[in-house]
Amino acid sequence: MAPQVRSTRVPSWVPFFNPIARLLLTAGVPMGPNVLVTIRGRKSGMSRTTPLSLVENSGRRGLISPFGEVNWVRNLRAAGRATITVGRRKEEVTAVELGPAEAVEFIRDVLAPHARRSWFGSWFVRNIDKIDFDNPIEAAKGRPVFELHPR
Repeated sequence: MAPQVRSTRVPSWVPFFNPIARLLLTAGVPMGPNVLVTIRGRKSGMSRTTPLSLVENSGRRGLISPFGEVNWVRNLRAAGRATITVGRRKEEVTAVELGPAEAVEFIRDVLAPHARRSWFGSWFVRNIDKIDFDNPIEAAKGRPVFELHPR
């Protein structure tokens, strides 16, 4: 079987979905692992809030960019910290970008068990995010991974 080439382009539906998700999450509507992540802009210095999936397993948590080098990744890399909002609860975190070997380990040990908890989670990660967590070496290529720690 030939290796599957994946696109790092953001799907066309994401710019339409994000404002809706942001509104629902701000209102406190639970949306699975989705949270609001606020990061200081690397150029403007203004806070930017994006709905993202928070990956958690065995006391470790982080963010994976399924679409590669997008703006929130560049901003988080520059800022090194963010605010996670779930309903009315806010938490300040530091973000450490993982190197290639650590990203593979994170996908294998944190994302894979997290996604396997439900049929829908597994389906979503494989089909929407296009992450084959059964092959973490390939899954980590071109996907920035940040591990989060309380501040």
